Amino acid sequence: MFVVESPIGPLGVIVEGDVVVGVRFGVACAPDASHPATEQLRAYFAGELTDFSVPVEMRGGSEFERAVWGEIAKIPYGEMVTYGAIATALGDPGAARAVGTACNHNPVPVIVPCHRVVGAGGKMVGFGGGLERKRKLLELEARVALTRAWG
Repeated sequence: MFVVESPIGPLGVIVEGDVVVGVRFGVACAPDASHPATEQLRAYFAGELTDFSVPVEMRGGSEFERAVWGEIAKIPYGEMVTYGAIATALGDPGAARAVGTACNHNPVPVIVPCHRVVGAGGKMVGFGGGLERKRKLLELEARVALTRAWG
């Protein structure tokens, strides 16, 4: 594991070779490292990167959780989708809470953008890294998306 400093606090990045297998919030007792994930996370937080290309392996999780993580990975930069919309996309419109639980179990937050999943009506609810981090990530993406759209 190595640490990447960010505007939302230190991120512990767990890799096996070139593949990212985990991201943890608030980890401060690991060295910095030269790795493509470090470079991409820094570029993301600088507003220079909107799509991660670093290889990721989503380990663990139930079949449902893996399906949710797959849907989350499709959410475009700067956009938000509700828990209910993901549940509906997976064929179970009543599973919004289960989607929230699956988001909380996302082993690679930020890179697999569970922060882009919001409550009904865009309400800011739930995030394994805390609502303040979620708000900062959404604000960063909104600011970058607007700047790119309007120059």
